[in-house]
Amino acid sequence: MKKKLFLYIGLAALVVSCQGNTKVEVGNKTSMSVNLVFDAGNVIKGETIEAKFILKNTGEFPLVIGDAKGSCSCTVAEKPEAPINPGEEGVIKVHVTTLSANAGIINKAVNIVANTEPSLTTVAVKANIINK
Repeated sequence: MKKKLFLYIGLAALVVSCQGNTKVEVGNKTSMSVNLVFDAGNVIKGETIEAKFILKNTGEFPLVIGDAKGSCSCTVAEKPEAPINPGEEGVIKVHVTTLSANAGIINKAVNIVANTEPSLTTVAVKANIINK
């Protein structure tokens, strides 16, 4: 009987202590501006395209880039590791290998995940691949 009483008292104390703490904060959302397309122009097949996307934090809280990932194995992105403070800029560098690309227009996407709304921004590297 005493065990049940202690159990009920313990559960009641747990329920009372948890009231009012139902909100979960993940982090502060901010905003950014970025040019969505990098046009590399004409590129000879086999060359590596070096693209830079300048991110500007246009919000009130630090901009944190969680991930920057290319759409295929030929597209590799490097993201800034440190948060970008409000009003400041950061760079995402993208390297696109064209060795196995067909001649013509290519469009390689990079998905950027950040503490923005929406959290996913897609940028693209475009080029015209020329056989030589």
